[in-house]
Amino acid sequence: MSTYKVGFIGGGNMARALAGGLISSGYPADSLLIAEPDAQRRKVLSAELPGVLIDASNNDVAGRVDCLVLAVKPQLMRNVCVGLAEVVQAKKPLVISVAAGTHSRDIDRWLGGGLAIVRVMPNQPALLLQGASGLFANDVTSTEERDRASDIMSAVGSVVHVPDEDGIDAVTAISGTGPAYFYLLIDMLIQSAEQFGLDPQAAHKLVMDTAKGSAALAAVSGESMEAMIAHVRSPGGTTAAAFEVFDEKKVRDIFAAAFTAAKNRAIELAESTGQ
Repeated sequence: MSTYKVGFIGGGNMARALAGGLISSGYPADSLLIAEPDAQRRKVLSAELPGVLIDASNNDVAGRVDCLVLAVKPQLMRNVCVGLAEVVQAKKPLVISVAAGTHSRDIDRWLGGGLAIVRVMPNQPALLLQGASGLFANDVTSTEERDRASDIMSAVGSVVHVPDEDGIDAVTAISGTGPAYFYLLIDMLIQSAEQFGLDPQAAHKLVMDTAKGSAALAAVSGESMEAMIAHVRSPGGTTAAAFEVFDEKKVRDIFAAAFTAAKNRAIELAESTGQ
């Protein structure tokens, strides 16, 4: 893979995480390129990613790579793609988009058409190389190219393939938005712990370690979450008392409605971006 060059359009956190993750996994730094218009940001990237070529020009990077990762904000995607179309049509790289809410068909159209486009929805923990990404490849993308995209995204965490692009909207609502759901629960637990009289430092440590341990145990147990809950929820105990309130307030229905709202918004954003 050392001769397979990967270029990033946009030098933000996700591009930095992907480049850093690839290097950590053994990918040669001199096979990675990043286009970033901001001079100060280029300076920071050069210091953080020695050996990676950092350039100000999108077209210069696009013309030198076999895989082009579009890591720009959704509202900038159309203009960026239109500006890259001539170079991309000449080079025909594998194109990976990590921008939320932009359909692969729109990216393909803006870039001139007929391209292998892979759309990926990563999430925030990718910044710590512990992300979870959903991946969709269009019909032009070969199995080898799809696997190549999966290998690249695996540098920052796990990757799940979805068979159609509608699945990316579900990924957005669950794993893309999902960290915020967990942050909300963590915040509520910390606040309650402090209200119950624990000092802030103890409250923070107890909740963070509980969250980390619970996630780790859930990941390896092999049991359903209902079974995991049952192990903690002794009849007549404290967990049972808490869950009686959850059931009375229909907490599951509230969260299900919230997840659906997130998915519907993902669809709306994708439709509006492509217009």
